[in-house]
Amino acid sequence: MTKSASTALAAPKKQKPRRMSAATNGAGKGGDAQVFSFGDPESVLDRSELFQYFEIWQNGRWYEPPMPLGKLAQTFNMSPYHRSAVALKVNLMLAQLLPSRWLSAEVFERFALDFVQMGNGYLEWVPNLGGRLAMVAHLPALHMRAGVKGDRGDRFWFVNGVMGQEIEYDAGTVFQLQQPDVAQEIYGLPEWLSALQSGLLSENATLFRRRYYLNGAHAGFVFYVNETLADQKTAQMMQEKIGQAKGVGNFKNLFVYIPGGKKDGIQIMPIADVTAKDEFQGVKNISRDDMLAAHRTPPQIIGIIPQNNGGFGKVSETRDAYYEMEIVPMLRRMLRVNDWARVPLLAFRDYVCADGTRIQQDGTKVPAGAR
Repeated sequence: MTKSASTALAAPKKQKPRRMSAATNGAGKGGDAQVFSFGDPESVLDRSELFQYFEIWQNGRWYEPPMPLGKLAQTFNMSPYHRSAVALKVNLMLAQLLPSRWLSAEVFERFALDFVQMGNGYLEWVPNLGGRLAMVAHLPALHMRAGVKGDRGDRFWFVNGVMGQEIEYDAGTVFQLQQPDVAQEIYGLPEWLSALQSGLLSENATLFRRRYYLNGAHAGFVFYVNETLADQKTAQMMQEKIGQAKGVGNFKNLFVYIPGGKKDGIQIMPIADVTAKDEFQGVKNISRDDMLAAHRTPPQIIGIIPQNNGGFGKVSETRDAYYEMEIVPMLRRMLRVNDWARVPLLAFRDYVCADGTRIQQDGTKVPAGAR
């Protein structure tokens, strides 16, 4: 394992507005024409902080992750589509699991969740009194660091914060399963990372809507009257009637009679129509499609309602194809733990398709009725 350098993906620096003036005829009246030029577009994350990994740094004991793992863990709940897609993969693998004397279903579920969400999964070798494998324990990917390779071999560290607990594990006692990254080989990165910006944009759109409705500072409309009223009493009566149009008195019609009034003497000016400005539904739909594409997850098996009359087709056929194309490759990667443990630690039962065909853990398809 060697230290690898990766390309810098930082966003360009902001440029100050540049003003250019052009002389015009009659400049004494309108002044010079002004044209402003602004900097290039930037990521929705300030300074693209999640993608500023230039090199896998090491402090003499372990390598620093290419991304802040704490922020990566927080994105687990950034969108219901993202969490549902992650949970679907974990649930399908857990449903086919054959627990062994060394690996429990609870440990495997945590291991699988870390692998899908964080891009890395870790298991610890727990020996018995004779030095053989008694069981494996889950190690949270959020706190694991790959040790610097030295004379003692590859090691891993448990790091709980800057001033927290630090534990060094002996060489060979920690199994790491990673989703490969093209820029470095020390840590894995999740496959869905390309949809991170879309997920955060969806979250920001939802938070904006919640803040808009909760701030209580927006008015519904402006009731504008430019006609001369008969007296001040009439104006006060109109004010009281408008104020009563809430609670039990809402959605009632208001009648105003002004003799000799002119056209547009009374105008209703809405000022709180946010739906025409932020395109909330469009942002949510596009970001959802991006996340489902990154996860390669069919929409009908995570509860998305079809918008057309034809629907999405049979859920059973979609589930079978999804299991064969997505889940089976993940199972085959996880089976590498058996070579590390030197015992049949992990195994999965055959998946039975809707037509009776069985898909084995290595991807082999057995026709219905065959043994």
